[in-house]
Amino acid sequence: MKPVVVIPARMASIRLPGKPLIDILGTAMIVHVVRRAIEVDLGPVLVACGEREIVTAVQEAEIKGVTAVMTRPDHPSGSDRIHEALQVFDPDRYYDTVINVQGDLPTIAADAIRASLLPLAVEAVDIATLVAEITDVEERTDPNVVKAAVAFEPGKKIGRAMYFSRSTVPYGDGPLYHHIGLYAYRRAALMRYVCLPQGLLERRERLEQLRALENGMRIDAALVDTVPFGVDTPADLKRAEHLLSS
Repeated sequence: MKPVVVIPARMASIRLPGKPLIDILGTAMIVHVVRRAIEVDLGPVLVACGEREIVTAVQEAEIKGVTAVMTRPDHPSGSDRIHEALQVFDPDRYYDTVINVQGDLPTIAADAIRASLLPLAVEAVDIATLVAEITDVEERTDPNVVKAAVAFEPGKKIGRAMYFSRSTVPYGDGPLYHHIGLYAYRRAALMRYVCLPQGLLERRERLEQLRALENGMRIDAALVDTVPFGVDTPADLKRAEHLLSS
């Protein structure tokens, strides 16, 4: 595999406007995420920027191996944004694997990013992602926590994702899994995905990954120990500052 890491970033955020440029310990959040992605050392890192000020912040950080690419501001999804950035950066399609790291994960561990590639060892897998077992009872019924119904065989940490939902799935005894929105695409799969129309289940659940499943694409998940901490609220921001300063 020849991977490239792409971080989509845009200023629009309902709960935390201007999120990519929010200051965390003197550094813009997007720069913290870029530094985490560089630590993984899997390949070049792109920031797919929705606004010029994000490009400026990334360029001023002067981090080797990072390229900021300006994209259309009106993309409907992060997948569309990373696809455009990739076409600009690599029109000859040298890189065949695309790791999509969200731009609001300033504390994400390098091991989590690496783990996203593991399911792609199986040739039939189009898209790989991550899950972690739900340990908080309240998360089992929280619609803001996306659950993944994954067929893990006993003792295995990679399994096929059968469905994603905001509801409590699957039914019955056994573990539930928190879906982590970090994806590794085969380049061809990403190109196919962004050309697909929005799916019925995707609209109903408000989950983009269901578009792939509705169209027969295969998603496998790697099981990791913890859910990466995302910043969505002012309270999250304070916690991120604490984690990064400790």
